Amino acid sequence: MHNEFIRENLIKINKKIEDAARKSGRNIEDINLVAVTKTHPLDYILDAYELGIDSIGENRVQELMDKYYGIPKELNINFIGQLQTNKVKYIIDKVDLIQSLDRESLLTKIQNEAAKRGIIANCLIQINQTKDDNRAGIGYDEIEVFCEKIAACPNVKVRGLMCVAPLGLNEKEMRDVFSKMSLAFWRLKCYNIDNIVPEILSMGMTDDFELAIEEGANMVRIGSGIFGRRL
Repeated sequence: MHNEFIRENLIKINKKIEDAARKSGRNIEDINLVAVTKTHPLDYILDAYELGIDSIGENRVQELMDKYYGIPKELNINFIGQLQTNKVKYIIDKVDLIQSLDRESLLTKIQNEAAKRGIIANCLIQINQTKDDNRAGIGYDEIEVFCEKIAACPNVKVRGLMCVAPLGLNEKEMRDVFSKMSLAFWRLKCYNIDNIVPEILSMGMTDDFELAIEEGANMVRIGSGIFGRRL
C-alpha cells in the first residue's frame, strides 16, 4: 500500500521539480533528487528504488548502519546530518557523499580515515546561513580559509556546497538565502584547488525545494514529500 503512496508522491514531486527547473532555464534531468529516508524503514527505501530513485539521504550513523546491508548497491547514499568525528570511521567507505562537512576537526578526521582505506571521500561544505554559532556549518566569510585547509587533504574531494535554510522565512527571505548560496557556489568555482571540484549545490527540502531550484540548486533533499511524516 505504501508503494502506491510513494509512487503518487513522486509523480507530484517530479512535476514540481520539472516546473521549477524550467523557470530557471534547465530541465528535470539537471536536478538530482535525494530521497531522505531517515526514520523510514528499509522497505520504503526498496520501494523508492523500484520507482526510480537513485539517491537516498540518511542523517544518523547508527540508523544507516542498521539499514546498510539491505540497501541496493546501485543506490547512492548521502550522509546529510551533522557527523561526529568519532563516527566517521563507520561510514567513510559506505557513503557516496558526505553533505555536512562543517568544521576543521571533521575535515581532518575524514582525511585520516579515507587515507587509511586508500579512498577519496566526496563531500559538500555545509554553510551556516544564520548568525547562530550553535548551528552546523561555516560562514560565508570562512569559506576561503576553509578551502585552503581542504587543499592539504588529498583524500577529500569537495564537490560543492550544502545548506539548510532557516525556519520561518517568507518567500523573499528564502530567495535571498538561496541566491546567496548560488553566488557562493559560483565563487567556489573560481578557486584553483585540485581537490575542490564544484558540481553540486544542495539546497531545498520538502517545503522550499521549488524556490531553491529556481535560485540555482541542482540537488534537493526531500523526505516527507515522498514518504509522508517521519515514523
